[in-house]
Amino acid sequence: MNITTKQKYNEPVLRFPEFSGKWEVKKLSDVARITTGSTPSTSNSKYYGGHRLFVSPADLAQNRYIFETKTTLTESGFLNGREVQKGSVLFVCIGSTIGKVGQCSVNCLTNQQINALFAKSHSLNDFIFSLLEKKAPRIKLMAGVQAIPQINKSDFSKFKFNFPNFPEQQKIASFLTSVDTKIEQLRKKKSLLEKYKKGMMQKLFNQELCFKDNEGNDYPDWKEMKLSDETKVYDGTHQTPKYVKSGVPFYSVEHITADQFSKTKFISEEVFEQERNRVAIEKGDILMTRIGSVGVAKYISWDVRASFYVSLALIKVSSKIVGEYLAQYITDDSFQRELWKRTIHVAFPIKINLGEIGNCFIRIPKQEEQQKIANFLSALDQKIDLVTSELKQAQTFKKGLLQQMFV
Repeated sequence: MNITTKQKYNEPVLRFPEFSGKWEVKKLSDVARITTGSTPSTSNSKYYGGHRLFVSPADLAQNRYIFETKTTLTESGFLNGREVQKGSVLFVCIGSTIGKVGQCSVNCLTNQQINALFAKSHSLNDFIFSLLEKKAPRIKLMAGVQAIPQINKSDFSKFKFNFPNFPEQQKIASFLTSVDTKIEQLRKKKSLLEKYKKGMMQKLFNQELCFKDNEGNDYPDWKEMKLSDETKVYDGTHQTPKYVKSGVPFYSVEHITADQFSKTKFISEEVFEQERNRVAIEKGDILMTRIGSVGVAKYISWDVRASFYVSLALIKVSSKIVGEYLAQYITDDSFQRELWKRTIHVAFPIKINLGEIGNCFIRIPKQEEQQKIANFLSALDQKIDLVTSELKQAQTFKKGLLQQMFV
C-alpha cells in the first residue's frame, strides 16, 4: 500500500508491523477530560512563593516535562485553583504562543491560557502529547487573525483527530517517549557543559585557577589595558548592498548569533573588492556583534573570503594577543560588563559605538598562558558543539517520526 493510499484509509505512513487497519476519528473530548486553568488571587501574598508549581506559557519551553516554574504557590494558593493531575498534557490556547505543548511532572495549577488534558479510558496521556505536538500548527491556524489569538475550550474540545486502538497507542507513545527522553538527556548534558565552561572561565579569568609553565612555575602577572592598545577595531559597510544570487558571502548579526556561516546572502565581486580596500576579514580576526545584539563574538578560524555589515565589529589583534584567547575573553562576564556600560540602551536597536569597544578594559597574560587558556576552553567548545550536533540530529529524527507516525 503506497503513502497516498494509506492516508486515504486513515493509516499512518510509518507503522509497527503488528498493527493494521484504519484509525478511528474522535473528538478530543472523547479521549480526554479537558480543563482550563485558573489563577489564585494575585492580591493575596499568602498564595505565592511556596513549592507548588504554577504553570504559564513561559514555562512550556523546549523540554517536554515541566519540573519547575517561574511562579510558585503555597499550599493555600494551590487549593484556590483547579488542580491538574500529574501526567496531564498542557496546551496553550490563548496568546502569541498558541500551540506550545508540555506535560506535568507533578500535580500543578495552570493559568487561564492553558488547557489541560487528562486521558480517559482507552487513551494515553503520552500518546495525546505526541499527537498534539504533531497537530499544533494546524490547531494554531484555528485561532484566526485577531489582537489576542485564542481558541476557546468548547472549540478546542471538538477538534477531531485519528486515534489507533489502545495497544498501538501504547507502542507509539512508548517509542516517542524514549526519543523525548534521549533529547532531554542531550539538552541536560549541553546545559551542564555550558555551565561548567562558564564556571571555568570565571576561575581562569579571575586567576583563581592558573596554568603553570613547562617547568611548573607561575607565569608573570597579567597586564590590564584597553582593547585598543593591542587591537584595531573596524565596522562593516554602512550601505545595505545589492544582493546577488551567487558571489561573495556577506555576514551580519544573525550569522554570529547563530554561529552559522554556510547560509548567507551574497554580494558581487566588484562590491567586495571595493570594501576590501578599506578593511578585509582574515583568518585569525574576531567578529563581534555591536548593533541589536551586543557582545557575541566569533573567532575566524578558517580561510575566509567574505564581507560584513555595519552591525558587526571586526577586531584585528596585534602579535602580542592570541586571537582565540581574546574571543573567549570577550564572552566572559567581566568584559560583557564593560560592553554593557558603554552600550547605548536608549537607541533602537541598542548599539555600542566603535570607539567605545576599544575603550573596554581587558586583562592579558603572557602569550604562552593565553594559548593554554584558549586551548582548554576551545576543547570544551568542541564538546558542546558535538552534543549540540547530536541534539539537532535527535530533534530532526523526532520531527520525521511525528510526520509519519500520525494520520
